[in-house]
Amino acid sequence: PLPLEVVQRWHDDPNVHPYVLSTEATLLGYGELWVDAVEQEVELARLIVAPAHRGQGIGSALVRLLLDEARRTAYPCAFLRVFPDNHVAITCYRRAGFTPVSLVDQQAFNHGQPMDYLWMCCVLDRQ
Repeated sequence: PLPLEVVQRWHDDPNVHPYVLSTEATLLGYGELWVDAVEQEVELARLIVAPAHRGQGIGSALVRLLLDEARRTAYPCAFLRVFPDNHVAITCYRRAGFTPVSLVDQQAFNHGQPMDYLWMCCVLDRQ
């Protein structure tokens, strides 16, 4: 559980666009799009599925919905970063069309990060 103040601080940045996935009564998932006009990129971030609803396809649905929103930007790719040992999430992202970026890009993207993430990219086709 996260304190409400922490989540509210996440929304202080105008480039952060939060989304929730829910039924009428239950919060199932949360995710954000970070839209950076200067870098001309969009990143899926802070993807969280409620523990009681994991393993039910909620994460995949959340990723698909966020990618649909990312396609509304003018940017060609969506990025995300994930803990390298989070195999469940990595499988979910691969199914959604994400692939790891090159090792050179991994190193560049991880420069200044608190840890070495696995960075992935998905081409945003606009059919």
